[in-house]
Amino acid sequence: MGINAVLANFQPNYLLFPSSSSSVSSTVVATPTFLHRSSSQQTRFSPPLLHKQQVFATASCRNVNESNSPFKSAVVLSDSYCTETSELDEIDWEDLGFGFISTDYMYMMKCTQGGSFSEGELQRFGNIELSPSSGVLNYGQGLFEGLKAYRTEDDTILLFRPEENALRLRQGAERMCMPSPTVEQFVEAVKETVLANKRWVPPPGKGSLYIRPLLMGSGAVLGLAPAPEYTFLIYVSPVGNYFKEGVAPINLIVEHELHRATPGGTGGVKTIGNYAAVLMAQSAAKANGYSDVLYLDCVHKKYLEEVSSCNIFVVKVFGQLIFWWEFLGLLLNAYLLMMQVEERLVEVDELLDADEVFCTGTAVVVSPVGSITYKGKRVSYGLDGFGPVSQQLYSMLTRIQMGLIEDEMNWTVELS
Repeated sequence: MGINAVLANFQPNYLLFPSSSSSVSSTVVATPTFLHRSSSQQTRFSPPLLHKQQVFATASCRNVNESNSPFKSAVVLSDSYCTETSELDEIDWEDLGFGFISTDYMYMMKCTQGGSFSEGELQRFGNIELSPSSGVLNYGQGLFEGLKAYRTEDDTILLFRPEENALRLRQGAERMCMPSPTVEQFVEAVKETVLANKRWVPPPGKGSLYIRPLLMGSGAVLGLAPAPEYTFLIYVSPVGNYFKEGVAPINLIVEHELHRATPGGTGGVKTIGNYAAVLMAQSAAKANGYSDVLYLDCVHKKYLEEVSSCNIFVVKVFGQLIFWWEFLGLLLNAYLLMMQVEERLVEVDELLDADEVFCTGTAVVVSPVGSITYKGKRVSYGLDGFGPVSQQLYSMLTRIQMGLIEDEMNWTVELS
């Protein structure tokens, strides 16, 4: 039985076909999910974890001198700023793309080595000063995160699981010998930055406000050692689709010589050095008409790792069972699609025999893969656009992020 017959009860994507329902059919049985976690398992974030998260109360504007403020690290804007109109600048929201657009404010907080972050502030967006001998410039002692804010139809702003970004930053900071903000400081700083730049959040369904937190060794150091001072900074930019194809299928090429992660290395944290390593292979791939590069493990050169900028998922159907090989994190809780999770490595040959392939990540959301080329052999997936599994996942995920359905998982944080 083919995949279309097995998944006949999956409903069309809400955002692609607004007139259709997005409910999940209870007749679909999906078992087991094979989950592969590579040495770079923490370098992507969009897929949530499998436990519910406690969310923080709606952020409100208050005087910075309030003695009962729960977050001592954040300096918030005055009440008068909070009443500022959310009128949007003249931007072509229909063709936004994924490029940097300068906004109004950024957030900055500093601390010394061995200390803790204790006071931060919103500043007008602009260039920053760094010593030529700073740890981040000389030794790459830096991390970054990525998350998004969405505007709903009633003009509410929603964040998607910022606590998990905060936790991952702290894990990465430990690996890189850096102090880091607490989860509460991180989330509050994100809230303050988004509210200060509220007018830059795209209209509902037109994109999102990409949030980029940075943690870097800003202090001067000449010998190889942790920097004496650290800066935590957040800036934002309105964005549209990451790939130029939008929600159309992307085309990947498998890279089997160059690698981006090694056992025992820093591929498991979101350090800045992880990304420069992909530029050579990615540039060559794009010059030859591909959307991005899929990397293999550096030891055996046959197990899938990840794409330059996102995770990859592989779906295989056997009779009436859906085998879903998933990499670097589960996109939605298993019960939403009645799938079980099992972890194992997946060889590239299995990928070439898949029924459906798609990518996920904060920036790319869910992107269907139209073809993958490996050693000159090109394999295509599906006929046009999303396969039934990725379609359903995309619909549910984006509808939660944009407040179109009830968030039963408590994944979103609402800003007034």
